[in-house]
Amino acid sequence: MEASPILAPVTVLVAWTLIMWLWMYATRIPAIRRLNLKLDPEVPPQQLMAQLPARVRWKADNYNHLMEQPTLFYAVALVLAMTESGSGLNVIFAWFYVLLRIVHSLVQALVNTIPVRFAVFVLSTIPLVGLTWAALKVVFHLEG
Repeated sequence: MEASPILAPVTVLVAWTLIMWLWMYATRIPAIRRLNLKLDPEVPPQQLMAQLPARVRWKADNYNHLMEQPTLFYAVALVLAMTESGSGLNVIFAWFYVLLRIVHSLVQALVNTIPVRFAVFVLSTIPLVGLTWAALKVVFHLEG
């Protein structure tokens, strides 16, 4: 059985998320050591992490963002793959979504310019809407 083409961008976004996970810890652990933070289970995690420099927190913030809206992408892409609709325009939308999420990650992790980050987020939502519409059409046998 040949894999649906839409599974390639799905897999790339998972791989990118793991890269962000590594980047998060590669910056967080040295910062914790440098600041000599005591990881006290009695202190709320948000309070501990607030002591880290913003540039370190940005990576964790982005990793968390990759656990949010992309879950919708994974779900809709899997629907399209399972219904043999994961090719053509749908795979193009999926690649645009993944590329824009990677750009969003880089903006947030490196410079965190919020207006730019928001613009990229909104742009990335457009192909997600297209994918969702395609999945709705397939699942509910809609025309057009």
